[in-house]
Amino acid sequence: MTEPTPHPPAADASRRHWLHQLVEPGVLFPGLALLTLTAIWLVTLDLVEREYTAAEQRAAALTADLAETYEAQVVRALREIDTTLKLVRYSLDERPPQRVLDELGQQGMLPPTLLFEVRISDAAGNVIASTHPSSAPQSVITAAEGEGMQVALPRQQASGADSQLAFSRRLTTADEPAPAVVSVLVSAAHFVSGYELDTLGVQGVLAVAGEEDTFLVRRTGDTIHTGEPVDYANLVNGSGALGDPAQLRVNEWDDVHRYLVARALFEFPVAIVVGLSRSEQMAAASALQRDYYWRALLVTLAFLVVLTMLGRLSWKLRRAQASVLEERLDHARRAEYLAFHDNLTELPNRAYFSRLLTHGMQHARRYDKHLALLFLDLDRFKAINDSLGHDAGDELLQEVSLRLGRAVRESDTVARLGGDEFVVLLPEIHDQEQVHQVANKILAAISAPFTLAGQEFRITVSIGIALYPADGEDEQTLMKHADVAMYHAKEEGKNNAQFYSEQLKSDSLERLALESSLRKALERREFRLYYQSKLDMATGRVIGMEALLRWQHPELGLILPKQFIPLAEENGLIIPIGRWVIHTACRQNIAWQQAGFPALSMAVNLSARQFLDDGLPGDIKSALQATGMPPQLLEVEITESMMMVDMPRAVSVLQELRTIGVRIAIDDFGTGYSSLSKLQALPLDTIKIDGSFIHDLLDNAVDRSLTEAIIDLGKRLGLTVVAEGVESAEQIAYLRRHACDQVQGFYMHEPQPADEAAISLQRRIDNVFPC
Repeated sequence: MTEPTPHPPAADASRRHWLHQLVEPGVLFPGLALLTLTAIWLVTLDLVEREYTAAEQRAAALTADLAETYEAQVVRALREIDTTLKLVRYSLDERPPQRVLDELGQQGMLPPTLLFEVRISDAAGNVIASTHPSSAPQSVITAAEGEGMQVALPRQQASGADSQLAFSRRLTTADEPAPAVVSVLVSAAHFVSGYELDTLGVQGVLAVAGEEDTFLVRRTGDTIHTGEPVDYANLVNGSGALGDPAQLRVNEWDDVHRYLVARALFEFPVAIVVGLSRSEQMAAASALQRDYYWRALLVTLAFLVVLTMLGRLSWKLRRAQASVLEERLDHARRAEYLAFHDNLTELPNRAYFSRLLTHGMQHARRYDKHLALLFLDLDRFKAINDSLGHDAGDELLQEVSLRLGRAVRESDTVARLGGDEFVVLLPEIHDQEQVHQVANKILAAISAPFTLAGQEFRITVSIGIALYPADGEDEQTLMKHADVAMYHAKEEGKNNAQFYSEQLKSDSLERLALESSLRKALERREFRLYYQSKLDMATGRVIGMEALLRWQHPELGLILPKQFIPLAEENGLIIPIGRWVIHTACRQNIAWQQAGFPALSMAVNLSARQFLDDGLPGDIKSALQATGMPPQLLEVEITESMMMVDMPRAVSVLQELRTIGVRIAIDDFGTGYSSLSKLQALPLDTIKIDGSFIHDLLDNAVDRSLTEAIIDLGKRLGLTVVAEGVESAEQIAYLRRHACDQVQGFYMHEPQPADEAAISLQRRIDNVFPC
């Protein structure tokens, strides 16, 4: 075996000399400075590029979302118009056309004449009948060439916001020599209204294009045009499928760069066009780019200053000492990490967070700063943990920790205290609005759906906020006050954030006293049931009552459910209280029947814990048997959120209740997360439109659209539709026009005790309520 040739001593000395030169401060620090500054600016440029890319993706996605909403709006309007055309077409007989239109209008089967005009024209385009006979011009609409619906601008209309669109169908077959036409005329602006300038932008576009290479209507900003030429085939060429992001294109009609979606409608000879200006959508990204450059410049200057100071001291350091020290530091960091981090989520644990909070408070005290402590508790976590198992619960906690990390700033600290409790430390805050924005980001991040064990779940989080030094100058006080605020958030309906106040402290003490009284309220017979009637829209008669729980406290007076139901849910008292409500409501229903009143339905509300209780079906059977009340007269009301916790179990419970014979209603419909496919799988009888939609029904177009959509959905599924919170005759009239089945609210009948409700019920029977 050949021995290796040793290196000459001169070569070893030369190598050591170069190594020594490389670690000299004059070489090492400038090299490090160059590498660091290069990294800073590369990261800055990468962030700028990412922000630009993300901004473009958001703009494209926003345009696609707006296009989907606009397409649904246009399709719905066109379907209503086409339905009118077909109705008139098949209603014509030997009678005069004007008489047919008048009769259809009197029957409420034609669209509102304030917005729409229905015409019948002969083969020459002369109007022979119209819902606006006094203003109908001659020779406006000619015969449509095909059998389907045709759309065009009337010949005498000029371009502008006052122009009308004419939608027509032939009244005779294509082989007849003199085809007549039925048309619906509507303002072109009707198809591009309803969108604020903040959403569309000054250069944003909403348009409807016809296959005859014409813009039927185009809105840019607040300006509306009609009849402009456009290359229809080129416009819709390459149109993406539903859900695809928008394309960046230069529009031929005004040479503006826009994120554009142009999609031909499958059922109609038109295409919708939605475009958002690239310059307007990228304005925020451009401002952020400048901000990043300024930050990189400031960091560069600061780094150079620090580097200069370190360079003067670097000669005192030795390689051996640095190596030993680094090994010790690595060992210490590893030991500290294991001691102060949560094993499941790898977040700081309670002990480490206590140290961070104490340090943060000392820093804030020294430099007269402020910080915020957020105390987080997951809502309904126990239900998921119990139903899916601890493995799924651990997976959920890990995902929650990741979402919290993405929702806060890099300077903020997220820690897990244990169980489903988390805390977030926000250092150097300036005002409450800054804290409120972070809390809102956390609420949005947690409320997005989770997929666990192959199923989709939604949870929410309640957040309590305490500020240093206003709400406490030591760790224990600040943590306690944040915890008090978190419990207040749960009392306010969960899924919200609440700031601590001295009032909350007293409220917390009152809560403890109220919980103590609640445990004795049932045996002391302090609970009361109030009743509110439901009216049938067709007859104006009372057809049912809803039982509403109240607590008649001997010292505090009448207490509403929202003040004590959450307490009852937490301590389990809701089960016996709910059992008492069902028995009492059934007994009162039979008492009214024995007093001579007609058989009315009786609705009772189920809480989340009561709904998932295994003894619920037995309690209902017991109440029906004890009182002799027919099962079909009892209606149980649940909310959408109660079903989403465990959908398979909810379906099983509802099917068991349906077997008993009781009716099932979804309360506060429209405020939850249920999808149409899940709604179809549930054995339901009734949906109740939430009162928040009814409150601004007459003044809010969105509320009107949602209300009409819910009514239409209920009709298609064969369900009874009930509107809650009705407070005026105008709301009654609107709901009646849109075929709502039943209504209830203060306008007809406020919740009353049984004896007063009986008097009101007798009045309704003697004098039918005017619907």
